[in-house]
Amino acid sequence: MQKLKMQTPNMADENFKKLQELFPEAVTEVEENGQIVRAIDKDVLQQLISNEVVEGAKERYQFTWPGKHEAMLLAGTPTNKTLRPIKGENPIDDAWFDKTQNLYIEGDNLEILKIIQEQYLGKIKMIYIDPPYNTGNDFIYDDKFEVSKQEYLENNGEFDEEGYRLKKNLESNGRFHSDWLSMIYPRLKIARNLLSDDGVIFISIDDNEVENMKKLCNEVFSESNSVGEIIWQTATDNNPRQISVEHEYVLCYVKNINIQPKWLIESNKAQKINNEYKLLKTKGLSTEEIQKELKSWINEHEEELQGASHYSYVDDIGVYYPGNSSNTKPGGYMFDILHPITNKICKKPDYGYRWTEKTFYEAAKVGDVEWGKDETTIPKIKKRIETVTEGLKSYYYEDNRYWTKYLNNLFGRKVFENPKSVNLILRLLSFTSKKDSIILDFFSGSATTAHAVMQLNAEDGGNRKFIMVQLPEPCDEKSEAYKAGYKTICDIGKERIRRAGKKILEELKKMLPQNASGIAGGAGEQSETEGVLFDDDCKERPLSALRATSPKSFALGADQNSQLDVGFRVLRLDSSNMKDVFYRPRDLKKDDLLSFSNNIKEDRTDLDLLFQVMPECGADFSSTIDEFLISGKKVYKVGQNYIIACFDENINEEVIKEIAKQKPVYAIFRDSSFQSDSVLANFEQIFKAEYPEVDFEENVKII
Repeated sequence: MQKLKMQTPNMADENFKKLQELFPEAVTEVEENGQIVRAIDKDVLQQLISNEVVEGAKERYQFTWPGKHEAMLLAGTPTNKTLRPIKGENPIDDAWFDKTQNLYIEGDNLEILKIIQEQYLGKIKMIYIDPPYNTGNDFIYDDKFEVSKQEYLENNGEFDEEGYRLKKNLESNGRFHSDWLSMIYPRLKIARNLLSDDGVIFISIDDNEVENMKKLCNEVFSESNSVGEIIWQTATDNNPRQISVEHEYVLCYVKNINIQPKWLIESNKAQKINNEYKLLKTKGLSTEEIQKELKSWINEHEEELQGASHYSYVDDIGVYYPGNSSNTKPGGYMFDILHPITNKICKKPDYGYRWTEKTFYEAAKVGDVEWGKDETTIPKIKKRIETVTEGLKSYYYEDNRYWTKYLNNLFGRKVFENPKSVNLILRLLSFTSKKDSIILDFFSGSATTAHAVMQLNAEDGGNRKFIMVQLPEPCDEKSEAYKAGYKTICDIGKERIRRAGKKILEELKKMLPQNASGIAGGAGEQSETEGVLFDDDCKERPLSALRATSPKSFALGADQNSQLDVGFRVLRLDSSNMKDVFYRPRDLKKDDLLSFSNNIKEDRTDLDLLFQVMPECGADFSSTIDEFLISGKKVYKVGQNYIIACFDENINEEVIKEIAKQKPVYAIFRDSSFQSDSVLANFEQIFKAEYPEVDFEENVKII
């Protein structure tokens, strides 16, 4: 049986393997410190790629800063840290820990990104982050770049007892911009690896580092994959020095621009018009009366409906706009159309029709052509309001002070400064995510992104999953949050998810038919404030009101028996479950053999061990986990027989047989768990007797 490494891969080694596959001729061997090691022959590589390789002091375009080399090394440095599961944090009951697909992870986001990298490689559809803006008062991660790589490895990346690595980046710091860039660079490098091929990342930033962030992203994601930036006007600056700054930026990059679809969603403004039409229709008015009333209503709301207000025509089918028939330049389609009443050929546009004959007659069949009173009027195709879409625009207005008030109301007190807009992230999700997407935020703060994911799932019946990552930064002891019992930012984020999820469940429960299933655990008593969705103008309205008028489906998943997931599995970054001797057995002295007969730390549980082996086997941390007994021994099953693990002592042949019968992809045991030497000696034969097709060396592991 092969032993699991219990640490993340060394990305430098992985990159070497890729180069070796592409250019085997460039791989050579050199002597280093008395040992023969693999190396890349630069001269051979230069010949193979047939392009100039820049070296030395030769001028070239580049973006660099003091510490960049160390930051690049840090992105690929392995970690043997682990994520320990923490139960008792879910909003309804602890059973949600085993079935929820959402993750809330506490700890240093760089270490966490390294741990989840293998599991979620190429699986994240959208990343949203709101990193420190480097204003001179922000706390940034202190990744200790002044130490050597060897010292960093020997200390497992930790330099204090609490594991916090934040420092205030003062403007007086001589490495003010460099420290910030060195902090963000390795995190973006790993973030790119996590994105799916059609994945997208949004980054909130302000004037302090926006130019550096663009250059950094151009290097990490490629300038060709820059989609653009959103200018977000947030609030009035009451204390300007020279120019009043009232905006910040949301930068947008994709993994591969060549496979990105068009980002279009159903127009919110068109929905409002259509909802008003449906309301008028319930009053028993004639078509002519409805059109008159609708036009009057649109005129009253012209400003907020700008861009869709021309959809003011009504027929027996619904609301429409008679589109322009004429081609924009000579060379349009020229064919004869007979008027249905006069039976004469209708007048043609000077440049010809903009649509084909087939398109026209298909529209005519379903009543989507507007005819003139006779053939002297050019016929038009009706564009139905349900087909109106909108794109993601580069300018966005929303006074973000609203969300501070919103969060205060949600908690009943002030607990967090300047939370991000749920409405903004909902909008970004609507354009770029699918109903089953995984969404990541590794500067999650008050967990606005998680709130937005749950809200959108409630709106469109999606099953998006979120992964929130946040350092447990202590709250100020004088703050209202601390006095209310929220000791860290993580405490606030988790409670925000609980409260927001409960509100959404309450609203959905009210909208379902009586006794309908679909919401696990019930919603309890009505909260003080209703669950809400938000329009582009940021006006709040109850979710129930929107459902009553919106054509969208609010089904909870594929059917009414589906379940809206407002739970979350809490994981906490910690040192490895394994003692140092596991990683450096050569350091073990003869006299220490008895004291180190167990290479697992005494304070760690079987569940801790399971979560450390999951990444190395490629199992998602959100996988379902079942626990059962075989001959009195505790056994864990991850996913659909993907991993079956038993870490109990005194494992006998019966346990081995029963696990083998289930034919897992991976079977995992402790090397000290077997009942006797004979059981260990016969293990392979016992296992293969029940599972003959198993690749024993590949699929059966020990720790």
